[in-house]
Amino acid sequence: MSSSVGPGGNMTFPSQLTLIRDTFTTAFVKNLIVVLVWLILSYINGTLVTTFFRHQAFYEDPRYILFIHMVINDAIQLTVTITLFVLSYIFYKINVSFCCFFILVAVFTTRNTPVNLAGMAIERYIAICDPFHHAQICTVRRTYMAIGLIWFLCVTPDITDLFVTLATESLSFFQESVFCLRQNVFKDPILAYKRQAFDILYFSCVFLILIFTYLRIMFAARAVSTEKMSAQRARNTILLHGVQLAMCLLSYISPSVELVLHLIFPGRILEIRFANYLIVYILPRFLSPIIYGVRDKKFRKYFKMYLLSNRCREKQKVGPQHEDM
Repeated sequence: MSSSVGPGGNMTFPSQLTLIRDTFTTAFVKNLIVVLVWLILSYINGTLVTTFFRHQAFYEDPRYILFIHMVINDAIQLTVTITLFVLSYIFYKINVSFCCFFILVAVFTTRNTPVNLAGMAIERYIAICDPFHHAQICTVRRTYMAIGLIWFLCVTPDITDLFVTLATESLSFFQESVFCLRQNVFKDPILAYKRQAFDILYFSCVFLILIFTYLRIMFAARAVSTEKMSAQRARNTILLHGVQLAMCLLSYISPSVELVLHLIFPGRILEIRFANYLIVYILPRFLSPIIYGVRDKKFRKYFKMYLLSNRCREKQKVGPQHEDM
């Protein structure tokens, strides 16, 4: 028996033609949770981006340029997926053209994350294992070129889905309304096989890059005693990147996990689906601020300065008001 679950907590069994949907109270609580999480992460990400652009030392450093690119990318991805989540409850079905836009942006930004992780791991590898040539190899110009390459590699495979759909579907199809799932818009079966092939290729390459850079940095830490501390920090950073990659991979096994949990806890499919959504699509977005915003000594210093300056401004605004009273 096949099943299809949408982001709005709706589960359809085509063979039975039944539809399970949340009660109003449950739907309200779920949407409240995801919106609150989005607000918290948006504040954190916005603070990180503001801290980055306020200090020239960051946007002249390839390491932090790649980091802030991932923060912005994750912020876009989170905004799009949560918007789709909320719209699926409010309208259930939306216009196909809008759905295409949302789906493609979500796919591009989701695929960007692991490729960006590979770029950050390579930069750390060069910094530790070839420090004398790091400044020549990892320039600001080349870093922006690398970001352009990341977007090209991530956009090219999936933009073909749109071209194939434009070629195979009538124009009236794009004026219809559908429940916004990828398989409801890009319906050609060949596209699903193509996506699986590219996903395996991309994640395999990123996994091998992370393993290679981690091992090389580990060996470098043993060989050069004076650089042990910086090499250890770089190694731990790449290890956390590996955790991020593993969490990204959860999206591929989540349907199987949902099926197993549904067999163990029958009748709880909507709760399982929502928990899976939070773990697979929301939780990984907390890791980027932790890796650099909290762990990195340099960024943490300026991050604290920014927060303290904001508090001082708030006190200055509140102070005169009390004096007037």
